[in-house]
Amino acid sequence: MRDHDVFLERALLDAERVTIDQMETARSMVASERISLADALIATETLTGRQIALCRADICEVPFINLDDYEPSFGNTALLPRSVAERFNAFPLFLIEGVLTVAMEDPLNLEATDQIRQIANCDVDTVLAETEQIQSIIARSYTMTDSSGVAVRPEEEDEQERETDTEPIVAAVNQLVIDAINDRASDIHINPDEHELHLRYRVDGVLHRKQGPSLSMHPGLVQRLKVMANLDLTQTRRPQDGKFRFRHGNQLVDVRMSTLPTVCGENVVLRLLASNQSVGDFHALGMPAPLAETMEELIHQPYGIFLVTGPTGSGKTTTLYSVLSKLNEPSRNIMTIEDPVEIRMPYVRQVQVHSAIGMTFAATLRSILRQDPDVVLVGEVRDEETATIALQAALTGHLVLSTLHTNDAAGAVSRLRDYGLPPFVINSAVLGVLAQRLVRRVCQHCLEAVEPTELLRERFRIGDDSQGFVKGNGCNRCGQTGFRGRVGIYELLKFTSGIRHLVEENASIEQLRVQSVKEGMRLMWQDGLEKARLGLTTLDEISKVATVVDVPTRSEVQKVSA
Repeated sequence: MRDHDVFLERALLDAERVTIDQMETARSMVASERISLADALIATETLTGRQIALCRADICEVPFINLDDYEPSFGNTALLPRSVAERFNAFPLFLIEGVLTVAMEDPLNLEATDQIRQIANCDVDTVLAETEQIQSIIARSYTMTDSSGVAVRPEEEDEQERETDTEPIVAAVNQLVIDAINDRASDIHINPDEHELHLRYRVDGVLHRKQGPSLSMHPGLVQRLKVMANLDLTQTRRPQDGKFRFRHGNQLVDVRMSTLPTVCGENVVLRLLASNQSVGDFHALGMPAPLAETMEELIHQPYGIFLVTGPTGSGKTTTLYSVLSKLNEPSRNIMTIEDPVEIRMPYVRQVQVHSAIGMTFAATLRSILRQDPDVVLVGEVRDEETATIALQAALTGHLVLSTLHTNDAAGAVSRLRDYGLPPFVINSAVLGVLAQRLVRRVCQHCLEAVEPTELLRERFRIGDDSQGFVKGNGCNRCGQTGFRGRVGIYELLKFTSGIRHLVEENASIEQLRVQSVKEGMRLMWQDGLEKARLGLTTLDEISKVATVVDVPTRSEVQKVSA
């Protein structure tokens, strides 16, 4: 056996962490399969990789580090070639005051330490980590130097451009996008400051700071991204928008890029849209069964308009794609007008607006209505012209789906009035309005029961029954946030005869809300409270997105109605 195997065997036996019989079995495997003692002990399930690593740390008298808690820096891979890192199973963690700290599986390998010192041209300090963790971090961090992440272009790249794929700037840009995809991020923010370049990823609706490139790399990063998005490289003093497609393994991601000049340089935001993203059903979105049943009834009407409301980033488009997936079949001509097209669907004719050449929502909608559609999705009703055409289409035999920016379902009626639509048109065209928000899901791997605070009890009208509420403690699977993924909370206003009567009478939003509750609508905050009781989210999350509105009693309903 090799020297370090002898040291490991002696230490394990002295510490009585393995029996003599177990060691004999491992020795036989070492001889027959020509593997290390550590691999043999793991293969026979005598010890775990972590237990062996801790023992080695004791032998070497060096600190043990858990690399699952460590986020690699972009500059690390420049200090040590990948071939050297893989040969010695070593990874450069950080460089402080001329001393490079390196994680190794065998810190007693003096030959490896000397070579790393010569290559990095600095002093080396070693720590010990699990073999599998080192291999994993090498694979993740050195991805930027291979071809696993590339921008996809319509035309074939020339030889010179292919050669630049190993340049540090190109590699850093690839890694930025790859890490964001792996972290399930929806946006990448590259924000230059006076002394630092800030990198943040938006995951589950919340921005998280990441360790990114140095400020000196900022101009190169922006230039590379502009090349990928076909933007003007010479223009740095006005905003620009572009897009490109990025391939990561078998996954294609559409990336929308926006630049904005600031006093510290160009601010860049990248929106990531998975082109092959699957569309979930209503249950997967978090809709309660009764609400989902009503949705099914409304969207299968032959004509009319169904509206989804909420602020930007509340999941409206995802909900409408779920509706389209239920309606999508060869017997229906479905057409969409979007800004931008986020998920591509078979059979569906999807059009992207382009205001610069006159393809606005309103103008494109007029053209689409001459294409014999059965179902039309209008990405957003932004103005009076679009609203008028959309409702006219709903009155002339088309099923129209669209979105509005209002706080709740009843507010959609007020917004349509603001667009100058008379009550009889609203009543004749609108089938229903779904208001929604997105809240973060509690991570199911680190949740624990929790008692609501007195403030939350009072706000949500919670009595003595406080069972079911949970919180996430944070773990590696959720990035120590306690949350993983998001779920919707909803309220659905169905246009019944009672609601139409109030619309005809120009009733207030409050009167519409009271009538809808009387007819069975559950308010958004009530849906959120139920999801918190089921352990899906927390009351704090509901408080951030939904206002708790008093539900009127029957006598109050009768008083308001009178």
